[in-house]
Amino acid sequence: MSTVAVVQTYPVIGDTPATVVKAEKLIREAGAHGAEVAVFPEAFIGGYPKGSRFDTVVGTRTPLGREEYREYANGAITLGGPELETLAAAAAEAGVFVVLGIIERFGDTLYCTAVLIDPQAGVVGNHRKLMPTASERLIWGFGDGSTLDTAESSAGRVGTAICWENYMPMLRQAMYAQGVDLYCTPTVDDRAVWQSTMTHIALEGRTFVLSACQALPKSAYPEGTEFPPQVGNAEWVIRGGSVIIDPLGTVLAGPVYEEETILYAEVSQEARTRGHFDLDVTGHYGRPDVFELHVNTRPQAGTVFDG
Repeated sequence: MSTVAVVQTYPVIGDTPATVVKAEKLIREAGAHGAEVAVFPEAFIGGYPKGSRFDTVVGTRTPLGREEYREYANGAITLGGPELETLAAAAAEAGVFVVLGIIERFGDTLYCTAVLIDPQAGVVGNHRKLMPTASERLIWGFGDGSTLDTAESSAGRVGTAICWENYMPMLRQAMYAQGVDLYCTPTVDDRAVWQSTMTHIALEGRTFVLSACQALPKSAYPEGTEFPPQVGNAEWVIRGGSVIIDPLGTVLAGPVYEEETILYAEVSQEARTRGHFDLDVTGHYGRPDVFELHVNTRPQAGTVFDG
C-alpha cells in the first residue's frame, strides 16, 4: 500500500514567489504525513484568472486588456526556471512525487501545464492542456501530443489530464493505454457534477483518480476587488471539491468544499488488478478490430530550420 495526497489550496494572488513558498510548505506537509505522491490544482503557480475579462469582446482588444494580460503573463514560469528548481528540491527533501499545475511561459505564449516532479530526478514530464476551454483560448496556447507524459512513482505510474480535457474520450484512452495507475486531474471545476465525471473515469479506466481543485476565497484578493455576479458565491471564487476515488468507484477521500485541506488515501496495484478482472478498455474489453486510436506524439513546431 502507498499513501497519496490531493492538495486543495489556492495561490497567493499576483505573487508567484510567495506561491512557490506556499507550495514548498505544502509539499513538506504532505511528505510528513507519509504521502508518496501529491497532486496540486490546475494553474496553482501563475493563477487561474476566473472572472477576468481582459477588457475584450469579439473583434476588439484594448490597451487596458493588453496591460491586464501583461500583468498576468508576469506571473508565469518556465520549465527550466528557478521556481521549479526550488520545488524539485522541496520534493526531494520530502520524498514526494509532485504533480503541479502551473502557467508556463514558452517563448511568447502561455500554456496551462501540469509538471511531474520526481523526488530523485526532478522534473520528469510535463503536460500542456490540449484544449483550453472557452475564454481560456484568449490567454493560453494549445498543447500537442508530445506532452502526453506519464512517469513512474513509488506509488505507481502517474498521468495527468487537466480540467475539461477529461471530457475528451480519446485523451482518456491515451492515458489508459499508457498504464496509468494514478490518474491525476488538476482542475478548477468546482461543480457538484464534476464528481460524476471523476467516478466515471475511475470505473472506465479501473484506475485511482486524484482530482485536485483550487479552493479560492474572495478574501484572498486585494480589498475592493470586484467580481462579476456570475463568478462563485458570496465568499468563494472557486469552491474546491477535491476527491480521491478507487478503481471500482468508491470515494476514498472528499469531496471537500470551501476550505483549504490535504486529502490522503491508500492505494495499491492489487486494487487495480482486481478491477481489471471484468474491464480493461485497452485489453480484453477493447475491440481493436472495430476501433483504433492513433496518437500523434510528435512536437508541432510552426517553424523548422533545416540544414
